[in-house]
Amino acid sequence: MTLPPWRIVFYYYTKFRRLGIWQELNDALREKIRSKAGRKLSPSAGILDSQSVKTTGVGGQRGFDAAKWVKGRKRHIVVDTLGLLLAVVVHRADIDERRGAGFVLARLFSRKAMFPRLVVIFADGGYSGDFETLVKKMYRWLLLIVRKPFGLKIFIPLPKRWIVERTFAWLNQHRRLSVDYERSVKSSEAMIQLAMIRTMLKRI
Repeated sequence: MTLPPWRIVFYYYTKFRRLGIWQELNDALREKIRSKAGRKLSPSAGILDSQSVKTTGVGGQRGFDAAKWVKGRKRHIVVDTLGLLLAVVVHRADIDERRGAGFVLARLFSRKAMFPRLVVIFADGGYSGDFETLVKKMYRWLLLIVRKPFGLKIFIPLPKRWIVERTFAWLNQHRRLSVDYERSVKSSEAMIQLAMIRTMLKRI
């Protein structure tokens, strides 16, 4: 496949990002897949998690995630129970889990008209504590923490948590997302939306 000159491609990519067209395409495809699977268009549950990735030398926001030993950015996403993207925020990797989760939940809440049935969000133990109360108070969502069974020494897929991990695996199959190559975090978010659009088109 031959693309037009890169300036034309970049012009439309940027224009679509600013107009929210990548988001609209993502929403339309997600609803089509949910409908095809016999699900209601608005999910009743979401799953929250983050992924730290390295950046290149192009500049822009970045920081050091001491827990993952990664210098770069953190991708916070919320997906439905099919693993399809509901919201994404990319930020510096040195921002802690709860604060980063606050960013993506605020973005999800800003689009609450699209998700009227959403009542519960599953997350791992990194989001436990006062943050659970904060989510309930601010957004009227129940944050359910899925914990590893006490004393477990081996890996097992945890209920609901494996779904968002699978979504990250889908994203990692796209070479452009193996490292964050973007100068702007908005462009990083758009690239994740584009990867999900491609993933969903293959499923339809």
